[in-house]
Amino acid sequence: MANSLRGEVVKLYKNLLYLGREYPKGADYFRCRLKAAFLKNKDETDPEKIKQLIARGEFVVKELEALYFLRKYRAMKQRYYSDDKP
Repeated sequence: MANSLRGEVVKLYKNLLYLGREYPKGADYFRCRLKAAFLKNKDETDPEKIKQLIARGEFVVKELEALYFLRKYRAMKQRYYSDDKP
């Protein structure tokens, strides 16, 4: 694997690990799944395949961010707006 791709993979792993702290099923569950996913592809040497895997990981990052944003939005909405209609 090229050094530039290795850096991107490590950065993606760290970012996902950071985002996994707030995962609904727990950080330990997320960490185990994340480690398994990265170990499954650790022997990949084709740069194009690695780029595809990185793109997939970045998609997961966006999905997690959307999940957390939605959860926070719902909590704020419940806190400040009542369901009662006048």
